Amino acid sequence: MAADPNLWDNQEKAQKLMSEKNILEEKLDRYENFLSSVKEYEEMEEFAESENDEAMLGELFENLSNLQNEVNHAKLEALLSGEADANDTYLEIHAGSGGTEAMDWAQMLLRMYTRWAENHHYKVEYIEETEGDVAGIKSVTIRINGHNAYGWLKRETGVHRLVRISPFDSAARRHTSFASVGVYPVVDDNIDIVINESDCRIDTYRASGAGGQHINKTDSAVRITHIPTGIVVSSQTQRSQFQNRDNCWKMLKARLYEREMQKKADLAQEARDNQGDNGWGYQIRSYVLQPYRLIKDLRTEAETADCKGVLDGDIDMFLAAALSQNLQEADKA
Repeated sequence: MAADPNLWDNQEKAQKLMSEKNILEEKLDRYENFLSSVKEYEEMEEFAESENDEAMLGELFENLSNLQNEVNHAKLEALLSGEADANDTYLEIHAGSGGTEAMDWAQMLLRMYTRWAENHHYKVEYIEETEGDVAGIKSVTIRINGHNAYGWLKRETGVHRLVRISPFDSAARRHTSFASVGVYPVVDDNIDIVINESDCRIDTYRASGAGGQHINKTDSAVRITHIPTGIVVSSQTQRSQFQNRDNCWKMLKARLYEREMQKKADLAQEARDNQGDNGWGYQIRSYVLQPYRLIKDLRTEAETADCKGVLDGDIDMFLAAALSQNLQEADKA
């Protein structure tokens, strides 16, 4: 019996519907938990006041503060209504000028974002990674899979600046390093992006250099250059050339989609549109570890002295501040 040509499409649709159902159920459960917590804390307050229990009141205030943070996070998440906000996302990191120091900084950023993803139960998939000559990485592309991954990370695009005492400098001098981050949504079948293959140059090659622990050292690596825009994407982590080529087409669609979205949005990001080779001047966040400790977002003014926590993936305060600012800008437009 011949296979039904629509069977695969039907299975994909069924999986998407099931995923949407699970997401809605999770939101309803969260809402009901909020209501339950409020009722519980009201009863706790009545009891603590009747018994004049200062310790219980202190615990209550702490619980209410935590609940308020959870509610604020949920409110922001509910506003992630952009066309691609709910999608998975690609995240690229490229070391800037500064040699080994910059490459080490790029690897620190990779660790920060992968820790953030793991803390939010997102799945991280390595697409391309090129190790540094001595330490760190020259570049990396990862895919972060999970609901609203792109929506939360989309404002991370830009240049990240690090100031610290270099571990690679025998004189223990202070160094400034730069790395650029790019975030692009994984484009699904609901978003139509047409690419003419005649506009693209496709190259195959063997993974070069040390390659990294995630790289398969075969001739299956693929690089696609979109000639009209100059966008270049590459993939070398899959075992077959076909899989790497498929990854490249998906990433190219994501990059072209993001390019169009930036034009349509017309938000205050002209500097990002002109990034290219001269984009190192567009800094979005500064990470100062010496002579004092402070991480500050230059767009939202959000800041913290908890440098260790941030570099371990605790970046929610910056993501929330950027999202809130983005929504305020959209309301004014």
